Amino acid sequence: MSLPQLSPELLDQRPDLLANHRQLLALPEKIIQFGTGVLLRGLPDYFVNKANQKGIFNGRIVVVKSTGNGGTDAFRQQQNLYSHSIRGIADGRQVDETVVNASISRTLSASSEWDEILKCAANPEMQIVVSNTTEVGIQLTDDDIFASPPASFPGKLTAFLHARFQAFDGSMESGMVIVPTELIVGNGTKLREIVLEQASRHELGSEFIGWLENANHFCNSLVDRIVPGKPDAESIAELSEKQGFRDDLLIISEVYSLWAIEGDANIRSVLSFAEADSGVVIEPNIDLHRELKLRLLNGTHTLSSGLCYLHGLETVRESMETPEIATFVSDLMLNELAPAIPYQVDPARAREFGNLVLDRFRNPFIRHQLIDITVQYTAKMKMRNIPTLLQHYKHSDQPPLLFAKGFAAFLKFMKPVVHKDGNYYGDLDGKPYSIRCDSAAYFDEKWRNAASPVDLAEQVMSDTELWDTNLTLLPGFANAVKENMAENAEVLTIIPKN
Repeated sequence: MSLPQLSPELLDQRPDLLANHRQLLALPEKIIQFGTGVLLRGLPDYFVNKANQKGIFNGRIVVVKSTGNGGTDAFRQQQNLYSHSIRGIADGRQVDETVVNASISRTLSASSEWDEILKCAANPEMQIVVSNTTEVGIQLTDDDIFASPPASFPGKLTAFLHARFQAFDGSMESGMVIVPTELIVGNGTKLREIVLEQASRHELGSEFIGWLENANHFCNSLVDRIVPGKPDAESIAELSEKQGFRDDLLIISEVYSLWAIEGDANIRSVLSFAEADSGVVIEPNIDLHRELKLRLLNGTHTLSSGLCYLHGLETVRESMETPEIATFVSDLMLNELAPAIPYQVDPARAREFGNLVLDRFRNPFIRHQLIDITVQYTAKMKMRNIPTLLQHYKHSDQPPLLFAKGFAAFLKFMKPVVHKDGNYYGDLDGKPYSIRCDSAAYFDEKWRNAASPVDLAEQVMSDTELWDTNLTLLPGFANAVKENMAENAEVLTIIPKN
């Protein structure tokens, strides 16, 4: 028997899935969100939905799909409802629950519905902007904010804010709270700088620039929750049978959740959904939260994902179930990365957080695909790990050997062997894998022209434009990487070959 699809009509028949759903579906739009990805749906949207159910925030989200990959049909077919399976261990007990999220009111395509998106700027109840456009999304580009739509996210945001400024005659009360969640240091500060620069370049006037500076609040923030990409067919089938309905937007996450936002009491009053869950932290300074998560969880992911994938493993969980790999990951995180966090961190606090992260990596319910972690591999390596490497050398003249092994695996993973329709693919034992990185063309050229893998390593590590520093000048690091790159060496020496 085929299962019914998740919809408001199904909720009419199954009030156990979401109480008072008709009231929730009628709430006004208060947030515009740039991004439809699983991280946003599994964390910010989760908090908003939880607050709405408690009668606290009482607002819904207009989601803007900015990329050209795929459409918004799945959202519209389910009237923007989706189910969220939360699975893992919390306080020593197993958690395995599913919630239906009704926080999204509409999903609009930037490429075909830009005028409708700009109309949202005239909504007085809309006070919040949320985004997640990956690390490379917050960049200053030669954009045209009068295009329909502008190409970049900062360009789109500048156009949206200008439309709001015009709609409310520049009133101070019409300013917005803007919370980017892209995993870069000072994401709110950087986004603010780019928007101001775009406003200046496009000669939008001193009054608008003054309104941007004084009426709007760009908040640095940090998100921390493991929300893998699209679940595998086995998990979808299992959860659909368990839930009693089919959901094309199903997401799965771990139990742990954190959204740390820099702000004061005024920010808290606008982001009132924070009252619904202790996982939303609004503080004047979130540097400690950011550094622990960025360097230990994300940094370890970045340095180990390519190595584990090249060894034939597919998921983080599978990697942690392989004793030799688990030892590598643990030692890398606790012995090399934790002592070198480029921020004043109590060593005991760093180690405590690291051990918590290792437990999260072992979550038996989460299938976090290693290949997904390698998306924008180069930008992640630079932003997450290079500052830690430089900090290491402020306290030691010995190379971090596990870091070097992970970096060598990154270089090997970034070797394209096929270039097709603008996409690059590597090769693992005769099977192609996708290299989804803006630097893929750079590595394609470097690998084709390098005399050997060791030569490739020398060229890439000495590229100051790529890393903003010359990595070959760090004592012993280049040699340690090259030893793993040599023709007669195996970068995958963690697990002995049969």
